[in-house]
Amino acid sequence: MTATAVATIPGGASMSAGSPPVHDAALAHAFAAGDHGALEDLYKNVSSLIYTMAVRSLGSSADADDVTQQTFVSAWKARESFDPDKGDLRGWTVGIAKRRIADALAARAREVRRAEAAQENVTSIRGDDADSVLLAYEVEALGDPRKTIIALAYYEGATHEQIAARLDMPLGTVKSHVRRSLQELRHRWEVSDVAS
Repeated sequence: MTATAVATIPGGASMSAGSPPVHDAALAHAFAAGDHGALEDLYKNVSSLIYTMAVRSLGSSADADDVTQQTFVSAWKARESFDPDKGDLRGWTVGIAKRRIADALAARAREVRRAEAAQENVTSIRGDDADSVLLAYEVEALGDPRKTIIALAYYEGATHEQIAARLDMPLGTVKSHVRRSLQELRHRWEVSDVAS
């Protein structure tokens, strides 16, 4: 919200920026007590400063609007933690705004890191890597017990006898599963090559 915008705050009160500043202990006490009028006065007093700080830090009026709104919502929700006898209400609210700005900057940085990581993952899957990913997907699609048998045979290098002993299956059953699995994988692989 810009300095001349109107906002709706918790409790349904609406407020517009641009009123003269209010500096008194009565406002701070009324705010801490939950007086909606005090919140409106606080907004009129500090919203332009918070919006300006947010625009300068974030470079976006939309993000600055969000930070300004979040600041006053956070202040209202945390009003019971504010002690008007120990601190300045305006300074306390600006402190909340600084934390909301820092949160917005951190969220941006996380999003950039996620995008970069996703791009690295996409560009690192090429050639044989893409074939390995496709093969792993197709093996997974075989379902148990065949995917387990194929994984043991080709990823771990186990012999048919070792697989039979490990899975407590007859040797002929293991061999049948291997043969049928390889036929299915070959068929899927050929279909995949034709489709691409």
